[in-house]
Amino acid sequence: MFRPLTFSTTAMANTKSALKAARKSERQTIRNKGVKTRLKTLHKKFSAASESGDADAIKVAGPAYASAMARATKSGLIHRNAASRATSRVSKALVK
Repeated sequence: MFRPLTFSTTAMANTKSALKAARKSERQTIRNKGVKTRLKTLHKKFSAASESGDADAIKVAGPAYASAMARATKSGLIHRNAASRATSRVSKALVK
C-alpha cells in the first residue's frame, strides 16, 4: 500500500500526502547538506586565497564562490542578502 519510510526519523504522518511530504523533506535535507558543505569549502578556499594575497587564486576561487552562492540563493537555500554580501566581498577582493 504505502512505500516504507527509509529515513532515520519516525514519521507521524497520517495521510498519503503527509507521508510524501516526509519523504520529500528527507531527500531535500540530504541535497541541501551537500550544497551547504560545498559552499563552506568554497568559502574556505576564497578566504585562504584572500589572506595569502595570491591574485591568481583569488581570480579562480572568488567567482566560483559567488556563483555557488547565487545558485544556492535561487533554490532558496541561502538568504539573498547573505549571497549579496558574499558577492560584494568577492568583487572587493578582485579589485584589490
